[in-house]
Amino acid sequence: MTEEPSQNLGKYEVRNEISRGSMGIVYLGHDPYIDRAVAIKVAHAESLKDNEMGERYRKMFFNEAHMAGKLTHPNIISIFDAGVDKDVCYIIMEFIRGGDTLKTYTRPDNLLSIEKVVEIIFKCAKALDYAHREGVVHRDIKPSNILVTEDKDVKIGDFSIAHINKPDNTQTRPEGMMGSPKYMSPEQLTEEYVTNRSDLFSLGVLMYELLTGKHPFPAENFSRLVNMILHETPVPMHDIRPDIPEVLEKIVLRALKKNPEERYQMGLEIATDLSKAFDMLEGPREDITVQEKFNAVKRLDFFKGFPDAEIWEIIRASTWQEYKAGENIIVEGDLDDCFYILATGKVDVLKNGKVIRRLESGDCFGEMGYLAKTKRTASIIAEKKTSLLKVNSTVISQVSLNCQVRFLKVFLRTLIYRLSATTEILSQDV
Repeated sequence: MTEEPSQNLGKYEVRNEISRGSMGIVYLGHDPYIDRAVAIKVAHAESLKDNEMGERYRKMFFNEAHMAGKLTHPNIISIFDAGVDKDVCYIIMEFIRGGDTLKTYTRPDNLLSIEKVVEIIFKCAKALDYAHREGVVHRDIKPSNILVTEDKDVKIGDFSIAHINKPDNTQTRPEGMMGSPKYMSPEQLTEEYVTNRSDLFSLGVLMYELLTGKHPFPAENFSRLVNMILHETPVPMHDIRPDIPEVLEKIVLRALKKNPEERYQMGLEIATDLSKAFDMLEGPREDITVQEKFNAVKRLDFFKGFPDAEIWEIIRASTWQEYKAGENIIVEGDLDDCFYILATGKVDVLKNGKVIRRLESGDCFGEMGYLAKTKRTASIIAEKKTSLLKVNSTVISQVSLNCQVRFLKVFLRTLIYRLSATTEILSQDV
C-alpha cells in the first residue's frame, strides 16, 4: 500500500499533507460530524511492514495516542481518536493553526525576546508538571516537538516514546536509548531508569537554545556529545548574550544538573522560579524595606486574622510593585493569572477608556484572571503613587497549606462580594 491514504480514514476526510516525521505523515483533515479541522497522523506503511521492527514501530505509533490521550491541558496537543482503516494506522489530533515549531526560534538570527522565552518555558513547565503528576514522562522534549500557534502560544506534542512512571506499572513500553541525543539527560544516555526529572533536563536544554541560539553541548560527534552531557558545564549564557539576566542563568543551570537529585524535582518548581524572574524582568521599582512591606500589608482588611508568619509567607511568595500616577497596571485585553491587593494609593478602573470605578488601599482586583487566566476586561491605572502586592496563582501554591486555605477563603469572599455588587448594578440598569 502507498504512503498516500485514501480520501477518507474512518469518518474523517483527508485533505492536504502538512508535515513528515520519523513517526508518520501529518495531514490536514476534517471531522464532518463535529465540523472541525483536525490533524491526521498516518503511520509509515514501509515501517509497519518491516519484518524486524514493524511490530515495535506500531506499538510506538499508538503509544502516542495512549499516553497523550490521558492528558487534557491547554499546552498539550489533544488526541481525539485513533484507529486502523484497512492497513492504514492513524491518530486524530487537535489541528494547530500556524504549524510552526520552536525549532524556528533556536536560530541566532531569529531569537524571541527574553520575556517571550520565559513565558514559553513557563507554559511548558506547567504542562509537563501536569503530565508528570498524571504519571506520564515524555522522554523526547525538543524544539521540533513543541508547536507554536498563530498567537505564539505553545503545544507539546509527540508522546510516541512516552512512558508511565509509576512503581506498579507493568505496561510494555519502548526501552533502551530512546529520544533525541542532543536533548537527552545523562540518565537517558547511560540507559538508566528515566523519571520526570529527565524531561526537566531537556527543558533546560531547550531554554538555553531559545535564549542564546546555541546548543549548550555543541559536539561534532555522538561520543563527544555524550561526554559533554555527562561531564561538562555549558558556556555561561551571558557570554553569548550579555543581556540575559543572572536569575535565568541560575534556572537553566539548575535544570541542567548532571545528578537528577540536584535538579528541579517538578515542573511547578521551574514555573515558580520563572514567574518570579518574569516579575523582575518587568522592571525594578522603588525599593522599600521588607519590614515596611509587612507593616503596610498587615494593616489591610484582607489580611485580618492572618498570623504574622503567614503574612510573611504571602509577601515572600508575591511581588511588591510601585507605580507612579498615570502608570498602567493592567491593560484591557491583556492575559495573565495575577491577583492584586492595593497596599497604598488609589487606582482607576477604566472600560473603553472611561473611568467606571476607583479603588483604594485594601481593595483588590484581578480575581477572574487569577482564577481562569482570562483576558482582562478593563484597564487599571494608578491615580496617584500606588503600592500593591501582585499575587501569582502558580507561586501562591508554594506556600504552606494552612496559608493557602486562609488566602483562598478571603479571596473567594472577595470574589463573591464583587460578583454580588456587579449583579446589583446590572439589575438597577434593567
